[in-house]
Amino acid sequence: MNGQFERAPVGIIEVDPTGTVRAVNERADALLDIGSAGVTDETVGSLFPMSVEASVPRAFETPPEERLSVEEFYPDLDSWFEVTIVPADDSVFIYVRDVTDRHRLEKELTQREADITRLTVINELISDVLAALVKASTREEIAETICARLGETELYDFAWLGERELGTDEIVVRAASGTTGRTLDSIESALEAGEGIPEAGVVEAGQPEIVQPVGANDSVPRSVRRAAFADGLQSMLAVPLTHGSTVYGVVGLYTSEQDAFGSRERAGFGTLGEMAGFAVNATRHRSVLLSDTVVELRLRITDRSDPLVAAAAEHDASLSVDGLVPAAETPLCYLTVDGAEPGDVVESLAAAEMIESTRVVDGTGGSVEVGLGGDSLLGRLLTRGGTVTSAIFDSSGGTVTVDISPEEDLRRLADGVTRGFDAEVAAKRERDEEIVTPQAFRDRLDDQLTERQESALRTAYLADYFESPRESTAEEVAEALDITGPTLLHHLRAGQRKLLAEFFDLHEDHPRSQGQ
Repeated sequence: MNGQFERAPVGIIEVDPTGTVRAVNERADALLDIGSAGVTDETVGSLFPMSVEASVPRAFETPPEERLSVEEFYPDLDSWFEVTIVPADDSVFIYVRDVTDRHRLEKELTQREADITRLTVINELISDVLAALVKASTREEIAETICARLGETELYDFAWLGERELGTDEIVVRAASGTTGRTLDSIESALEAGEGIPEAGVVEAGQPEIVQPVGANDSVPRSVRRAAFADGLQSMLAVPLTHGSTVYGVVGLYTSEQDAFGSRERAGFGTLGEMAGFAVNATRHRSVLLSDTVVELRLRITDRSDPLVAAAAEHDASLSVDGLVPAAETPLCYLTVDGAEPGDVVESLAAAEMIESTRVVDGTGGSVEVGLGGDSLLGRLLTRGGTVTSAIFDSSGGTVTVDISPEEDLRRLADGVTRGFDAEVAAKRERDEEIVTPQAFRDRLDDQLTERQESALRTAYLADYFESPRESTAEEVAEALDITGPTLLHHLRAGQRKLLAEFFDLHEDHPRSQGQ
């Protein structure tokens, strides 16, 4: 019996009905870390470490008569024990099992379920914000939409959005929502005093930042830390509003929850910041399109660190920009090369760090396609809300003409170029935009199309040739016009080319607007 008692896989303590210890086996000794020597005649309460409920000592306040099982956490041992008290004749046996691993696994599973639930709610919130951004038509609406959707949820206490003040590097609060308390007032005061706050650093770095706990982080000004402590705020996430290499502003998100933000939240809200930046960029371009007047800047560039300037100088060629496609990831630039082989120019551009991709479109006509990096001169102009209307590069440098809305920060756009390149603003003027009515557009197009081109386009359109799937084949449309299939395709391509040239407002003498 004694051998079985000692070798039992669970801890066993034998006590008398009053709780006085008679024997302790090796497993109980190891679990409770008590040392078996000299423990007999001690009370059971002296063997067990402290716990919140102290269930074992309390069970012996009167001699136990029934079986009792409890599970408790013992902080001194950082362990969970399942303790079973079994009365038997003139003895009471206490069985001790370590169930710490099970409790930790259950806690981990519970935490993961909570994380998944929270992440699902956050993803739904982000989707809701993105859907609302689609309807926002101004920067003010974008700011108010983001703050209202984020600051008025149960997840966060408040949100604020800041942007650079026009013509300066200072951050100003554009919108806020939620229970701002004293913290937002302290943030505004810190911004006015020029104190560095994490949100301002995010505008410079362009990367989200998590600060938790807010009240104990030295990157937060003391006044803001004290206000956050008074408001019970624990965690903050700062998200930049970015488009390409441009940062338009920042969202500060505050909550009273400890360790509220992790890598997944940071990634999710980083996507939100990119989409919001895209929306801001779209409103800037829209303001140019809808404005009665625009500001035209002519920039002169002599810096050969720009790949287009360098390639033109290397080959003693002229590179004229036919058009730009401001895609979010890699803006595309279409050039006409004059005075050199397009393939040679493409080879030089492909070796440049600021160029993402290159290819020859038309070797005979000198047309090439270039994927611009965000740090290139034209890439900087595009990501800062400029509309490049013309650009030409030759052995002496480059001249670029840019249209921007009068509401935009001219100095910041110019600085974005002149800080990175040897460039200067050669001229600046404000001009009225020509308003083209639909009828005027049709009249101009009628002047461009020949009779056969217009007939071919009209017939093909009415015959559902342009539908997908097509309701009429090229042969059927050609037969209706009493011409051959190749002749029809010739007229269609020429007419479509002129239509697109007119739609994209290419000048009559532009090499890409010429057609038959």
